[in-house]
Amino acid sequence: MPRLGVNIDHVATLREVRKGIEPEPVFAALICEASGADSIVVHLREDRRHIKERDLYILKEVVKTKLNLEMSVANEIVEIACKVKPDQATLVPEKRQELTTEGGLDVVANFKRVKQVVSQLEKHGIAVSLFIDADKKQIDASKKVGVKMIELHTGKYADAKNDREQDKYFRELQAASRYARSKGLLVNAGHGLNYYNVSRVAGIKEIEELNIGYSIVCRAVLVGLDRAVKEMRMLIG
Repeated sequence: MPRLGVNIDHVATLREVRKGIEPEPVFAALICEASGADSIVVHLREDRRHIKERDLYILKEVVKTKLNLEMSVANEIVEIACKVKPDQATLVPEKRQELTTEGGLDVVANFKRVKQVVSQLEKHGIAVSLFIDADKKQIDASKKVGVKMIELHTGKYADAKNDREQDKYFRELQAASRYARSKGLLVNAGHGLNYYNVSRVAGIKEIEELNIGYSIVCRAVLVGLDRAVKEMRMLIG
């Protein structure tokens, strides 16, 4: 049964709609942990559109499970990560105009910089994961960089327009998971997963952890965060 990482970025998004003080992401993190989340995930974006440094520093103090910081390889963000020292950092690509992360990190094309950042973070005791597409070349490059884990981008599977397309992308995730494990890498997955498509991916035995945020926060608006996390936990189980 995969672990569940809950991304609380969009609790902060709701706060930023009016630039107010609520809802408080830290309170959301505590509810998620009490409801069965195995880790708390946040993305400190360069444009600070949701999570702020303040949130990150407080989360580091209060999260009792695992704090997973999604981040770009920009110097400023790397420096902040080295100060905060989250339990884990997941390197992701980042574009200013995107609504959400559009694809996996191109480790092949950015090998030198990624390797440099991985080394810098690990020197500060931070475990590092790379968010990549389900592609053998990216898996091989991730292994060469020296990380011990990756997170497979599940966006294509989640956005599939029909069953045949979903089957295709599911098989890609399945094959990539097996290949990565054969290379000695731990495999996590996430992006776009929801209450209707998560069970199938959770059934891939090589996957250790699923990181899910938007769909949980959306459901929480209707049923409450406690119930939303518990329902996702049940589906994964």
